Amino acid sequence: MTPITEVEGRRVALSNLEKVLYPETGFTKGELVHYYATAAGVMLPHLRDRAVSLLRYPDGPGGQVFFTKNVPPGTPDWVTTAEVPRSSPDGPARMVVVNDLASLVWAANLVAEFHTHQWPVQAPDEADRLVFDLDPGAPATVVEACEAALWLRERLAADGIEAYAKTAGSKGLHLLAAVRGASSRDTSAYAKALAVEAERALPRLVVHRMTRSLRPGKVFVDWSQNAAGKTTAAPYTLRARAAPMVSTPVTWEEVEGCRSPAALEFLADDIGPRLREHGDLMAGLLDGERASRLP
Repeated sequence: MTPITEVEGRRVALSNLEKVLYPETGFTKGELVHYYATAAGVMLPHLRDRAVSLLRYPDGPGGQVFFTKNVPPGTPDWVTTAEVPRSSPDGPARMVVVNDLASLVWAANLVAEFHTHQWPVQAPDEADRLVFDLDPGAPATVVEACEAALWLRERLAADGIEAYAKTAGSKGLHLLAAVRGASSRDTSAYAKALAVEAERALPRLVVHRMTRSLRPGKVFVDWSQNAAGKTTAAPYTLRARAAPMVSTPVTWEEVEGCRSPAALEFLADDIGPRLREHGDLMAGLLDGERASRLP
């Protein structure tokens, strides 16, 4: 019989909690659910009122990995959903919105990464996030991504925009900023212009085009995730990698001091101690007073 747990008055079915999802470390599905439940205090504010794409890996990262964007069959009626515009001829989609602990635990039972748009469901025409995905092409690593991040941080600051950094939870780095009064098209155009500028300033380090042949040894500054239909891994989400890596907010001192990839690799067990030391390093994204207008 599938175990049922009560979470904030909601009955949530949990299954296969002993299944090992990450053979490299022995990390189980039960530990995954527990991680999300304990990280909920900092994770939920970054998910709230945002449609969620779930990158699911029910048999672990070595099994089938697939996106669930529409509301999956069997979703409890108490889970918030929202109609989301899309360019498909099929019309708008209906997607899950994870606004509370019970919904987070339910979604965690599906075994998933959490990816969100850069806009809230109440205002799909207005972006409130700017994002850069700094993706190093081997032999470049997150060390080189940190170099690019520091340049972008200063460039954004020159326009009055405060940037926050987090690990991608794999090999790269994400920069995010809170913005207001802009469409996804505006933020995409601005982000592309800065990516082009970064390539001109750092030609041996940065490339702004996705062309694979251009990327070895350089950091691809992916500006395209600002498009309205794109989603990006949320802060604190686990990733479908060999080990239970987490997309982890980091300090700028950590970015400046990064000398090896291991310096910015964080597992699920690392997050609790980091939160006790730093709190949510991306809390500023949630403060509307700190959101900036694009120049």
